[in-house]
Amino acid sequence: MTNQDPTAFRPSVCPLDCPDTCSLSVRVEDGRIAEVKGSTANPFTAGVICNKVARCYPDFVHGAARLRHPLKRVGPRGSGDFEQITWDEALDLIHTGFNQAIEAHGPQSVLPLNYAGPHGELAGGSMDRRFFYRMGATLLDRGPLCGGVRGEAYASLFGSAPGMPPEQAVQSDLILVWGNNVTVSNLHFMRVIKEARKSGARVVVIDPKRIKLAEQCDMHLQLQPGTDVVLALGLAAELERRDALDMAFIGEWTHGFDAYMEEARAYTPDRVADICGLPAEELHQLVDWIVAARRMASSFGNGIERTRSGGAGLRAAMALNALTGHHGRPGAGVVAKSGAAAPKTSSRLQGDHLIHPGTRCFNIVDVAEKMLDRNLDVPVGAVMIYNHNPVATHPDQDRMIEALTQEDLFIAGADVVMTDSMAYCDVILPAASHFEYDDIYGAYGQNYIQRAEPVIAPVGESLPNTEIFRRLAARFGYQEPEFRDSDKDLMDQAMDASHPVFGGKPPSEIPCDRAIAMTAGDGSPLVLCHSVMPQTPSGRIELFSQDLEDRFGCGVPRYDPASQDLPLVLVTPSSDKRTNATFGHHALSAGAEVVQVHPQDAEARGLSHGDPVTVWNARGEVTFTLEVTTATRPGVVYSPKGTWLSSSRSGRTANALIPSALRTDIAGGACYNETFVDLRRGWDSRPD
Repeated sequence: MTNQDPTAFRPSVCPLDCPDTCSLSVRVEDGRIAEVKGSTANPFTAGVICNKVARCYPDFVHGAARLRHPLKRVGPRGSGDFEQITWDEALDLIHTGFNQAIEAHGPQSVLPLNYAGPHGELAGGSMDRRFFYRMGATLLDRGPLCGGVRGEAYASLFGSAPGMPPEQAVQSDLILVWGNNVTVSNLHFMRVIKEARKSGARVVVIDPKRIKLAEQCDMHLQLQPGTDVVLALGLAAELERRDALDMAFIGEWTHGFDAYMEEARAYTPDRVADICGLPAEELHQLVDWIVAARRMASSFGNGIERTRSGGAGLRAAMALNALTGHHGRPGAGVVAKSGAAAPKTSSRLQGDHLIHPGTRCFNIVDVAEKMLDRNLDVPVGAVMIYNHNPVATHPDQDRMIEALTQEDLFIAGADVVMTDSMAYCDVILPAASHFEYDDIYGAYGQNYIQRAEPVIAPVGESLPNTEIFRRLAARFGYQEPEFRDSDKDLMDQAMDASHPVFGGKPPSEIPCDRAIAMTAGDGSPLVLCHSVMPQTPSGRIELFSQDLEDRFGCGVPRYDPASQDLPLVLVTPSSDKRTNATFGHHALSAGAEVVQVHPQDAEARGLSHGDPVTVWNARGEVTFTLEVTTATRPGVVYSPKGTWLSSSRSGRTANALIPSALRTDIAGGACYNETFVDLRRGWDSRPD
């Protein structure tokens, strides 16, 4: 850590799983985080941060839940009974636990269970990947848990080409905000929307819930969850009926138009209205506005992907800009994946050359089932949980807890704080927070690269992920030079230093007090079909995807609804108290979580605002406090995701109700929003 004025604010970056990747200013007093606020280093985040980050970070770093020393379990799994040990003892225990599994069943019996805790390039995936690749441990397909379906949908249309940076939407005259609760999980896009509206732009929110933006937009289409593909295909068909498709753009820039429109023409306005639960006049009004628009921007969150037809919904909605020619100029395009412009060299950083040929790969949504299956050719004998809280985030929570409770399974963990998942570990390693190490950041929701240095010394005996896995590699006797790389080396390996934006300097030396904007190769703004081109096999925007047809039978988007066995659909969106499960232990999340229910559904069950209620299905029961509101539509109930077990008297969260077997149409994603439930008053057990 460099010498700095102890009273000054120090630059940092928020690494949480959020598209915005805010620049931060951190005030340190006596070696402790005293205040966290936004900084102007990143012009997109522009000095503004969310309330949960400002309020929760000091406690996250210094509070009672902080893990400060290595721990060994001395009580039953999940009891929280641990005793402090030394780092050498902890590494020896992990070495023994992993080696017992390897000696019994081979290296693939070891499973790394990590996802998207910190989004720094180093902390998120560098030395850890090298360690497990070198070992020959089971590989993990992490995308299906969240974001992978959206990524596959985007890539099927545009390949690896970056989408429109969110700031360009200030030039739009029509903005579609589709399945994206911007005030909670994409905060800084709100400023862009406000600026665009000052210039006369219309804003349309397409979401089953009346989010905050929907209260002030020009139109809110409150559709039935999972029917986005029907709405998008119906819009395409109606635009064609009005001769409003841009056939010149389609001819020059798209592939598969005929196959796409053959599917779309099946959806008349009346059929769309019936399936989506929308008034037909709203569909016609939106078509009018699309026809009149000169620069339409479409912004997408991850909400659409969480149903059986999630991939189709995203693909069909993203295709509307191509069908109407809304690409090729600033303000016209799809606001997604602009971070793809960062010159990441992830294969080099993560050491892909160390992967053993033929190593099996698990879908992350399947890991509980795989851990429980003792009849696998190579059963799982050891697990390491890090950058992840699977108990709080995976579907079918009871199955995950059952898997982690197996006494014949060795479980190591590393985290910043004691989580519901760490409680099941045999050994816990204390991980440093991002305020305590160097890292470089490429966002996924905007096009800036940032770097951060430590602003405080590591708390207790905590270590960065990179050093944790260096020590593990040394304990396992891995002598390859890849395991001796410093964090400075890793930062330089994370990005292509030859890219012009670095000005000839290595990535590890970019300033910490400003963000570097990624542009097209010639320095011009990122504009698809103008300064950047589709990176698909055809070189065009692929309305029909041969790749998806070959892998999933989904060459064009199709509606494939799940069968509903209970009267209510439970949807679990982002929370304004937590970033996914991070901060779930903070006072902001204390007490019972709410479930939002439409007045019609509450009245039908004799329920009133504030009642204690139990939401149930065949998988389990979870207790909530009832909030009666017209913000949700009849038949749909809402409760924010990321709660911890202490939030419910049942000792379970909404994830206990979510199916793990049901999957999305592409990419094998989890169908969080295809959860069917009912509810009753009280926190008692289910009546006979």
